Amino acid sequence: MKMTGSLNILTLMVVVVSLLSLAAGNSTVVVTHENFQGLINTNELVLLSFYTDWCRFSKILEPIFEEAAAKIHQKFPENGRVILGKVNCDKEEMLADQFDIIKYPTLKIIRNGLISNQEYRGQRSVEAFVQFVENEMADPIKEFHSIEELKNVEVGDGTVIGYYISKDHVEYDTYRRVASLMRNECRFLVGFGDLTKDLRPPVKNALIFRGDPPVPNPKISYSEYLGNMTSFTNLTSWIDKKCIALVREVTFDNAEELSEEGLPFVLLFYNKNDLGPIQEFKKAIHSQLENETRVNFLTAEGKLFKHPLYHMGKSLEDLPVIAIDSFMHMYVFPRFEDIHQPGILQKFIDDLFNGALHFNYHLALEAHEKSESTIDPSQFPPVAHESKFKELRPSKHRYTLVNRTRDEL
Repeated sequence: MKMTGSLNILTLMVVVVSLLSLAAGNSTVVVTHENFQGLINTNELVLLSFYTDWCRFSKILEPIFEEAAAKIHQKFPENGRVILGKVNCDKEEMLADQFDIIKYPTLKIIRNGLISNQEYRGQRSVEAFVQFVENEMADPIKEFHSIEELKNVEVGDGTVIGYYISKDHVEYDTYRRVASLMRNECRFLVGFGDLTKDLRPPVKNALIFRGDPPVPNPKISYSEYLGNMTSFTNLTSWIDKKCIALVREVTFDNAEELSEEGLPFVLLFYNKNDLGPIQEFKKAIHSQLENETRVNFLTAEGKLFKHPLYHMGKSLEDLPVIAIDSFMHMYVFPRFEDIHQPGILQKFIDDLFNGALHFNYHLALEAHEKSESTIDPSQFPPVAHESKFKELRPSKHRYTLVNRTRDEL
């Protein structure tokens, strides 16, 4: 009884805060350390703008964000659905530190009370904000209506499939909330009732993961969830492990987000007309470097990223090409074929972190220039080029950047 009463009081307080903000003529809610937890616990989607009064980009965004909040409130007027809030980082230093805010304005996305690193990085217009929220509030789970439809599904890197007794089952509500949170990481399907009775245990629901793995392995391509079907935390953890790819595709849309993870890129530049090297690269990573956490493994379409290629002295005719971008320098992996030799790619990465890539190249180059070297130029350590992917990091023309220091590898 005490817990229920406390929860009701918390919910009431949050509603009052929201109503007071609306009554004051604001569509956005002023978020403080005191009301923050209540707001994220009682709303499905919270979009927070972390700003300062002295940041010109924050000032430009403020009226746009306010107008967007008003329109979104009209579309989703129910309590507990969507809140657009603003955090003054000069006044709320604890919240700014909690979210590791290093640029203004930063727009953070919180779903179902779960705090993640995800940010809104789209266009800063009223229409774009409204469209984003509408997409986020749409049902992320696609229902299949026949077994034939299910058989023909292209699962790609990963699809979670639910077999449920009914849509109003409490366990399906948990699945729906987790799918909402993970909508950008995986695809979600569901079937109900008699259609699924032969695909699940009697009088029980079931969840499975299916994928097309880069390394043929039935254990990777099929997995059943055996945990608590009503545990939001446990189910989220299981889907996260299954759906977050070890090798991801970098594009201009996600490069900023990937760069802010702070890990050097190990990139495969490929020709879109020859996708074989992608599977070879993924197979090598999964079989040799599955536990390597110091870098991000990425594939990059060569024509899309031809500028970094040319910067390294490579062209589309040279693809596939593997390189490391440390955000200080770029290093070309000598021969793509060597990824099949255990330990070669691992040493390439190790040499980045122990400084050998940078040091050995300059040492060999200096010796060669003095004509003291017997090293064949083709055997030189990887050339150090200035990073080009650092140019895809958050722009000073879009944010006020702070605390952007980083040790050179």
